[in-house]
Amino acid sequence: MFKVIQRSLGPASLSLFTFKVYAAPKKDSPNKNSLKVDELSLYSVPKDQSKYVEEPRTQLEESISELRHYCKPYTSWCQETYSKTKPKMQSFAQWGLDSYEYLQNAPPGFFPRLGVIGFAGLVGLLLARGSKIKKLAYPPGFMGLAASIYYPQQAITFAQVSGEKLYDLGLRGYVVVEDLWKENFQKPGNVKNSPGNK
Repeated sequence: MFKVIQRSLGPASLSLFTFKVYAAPKKDSPNKNSLKVDELSLYSVPKDQSKYVEEPRTQLEESISELRHYCKPYTSWCQETYSKTKPKMQSFAQWGLDSYEYLQNAPPGFFPRLGVIGFAGLVGLLLARGSKIKKLAYPPGFMGLAASIYYPQQAITFAQVSGEKLYDLGLRGYVVVEDLWKENFQKPGNVKNSPGNK
């Protein structure tokens, strides 16, 4: 068995060696039949007599070119609008998917609450007959009251945030009205004649 292992290891170990083989031309070979590269038909270089001439445009190509130049501002506007609205549309689509997943796995009691809030909005719409201002105010107000019954913590947060925004809007309006009052009604001549300065 020892001889079998030696015989099998011998040829296997020879396969791990690498050998380089170099080929050398024979000194006896004649070079009488060798050709130059230019003499081969595949490598023939054309003479310098050719000249590029551009073909004239057809009527169809001219009309397509004019149409492209005419539509270029509109297409660039469409591309800009698309690049601006694409993130908004993606966020809106993601919001829709999230809402769908939430409705698929809604917490217990969500749909009855949603029904009560919707019914309150319908009652507000019925009570707001005849006035456009009431139609704008009553349905959201009734729905907000119904929602605040079921979700008091969110209603308090919403009231605080909306109250701060209303306060900021009121301050801005006050500043604008005060500036307009000073510019239009309190001119230098009117200040002397005002009753407080007598």
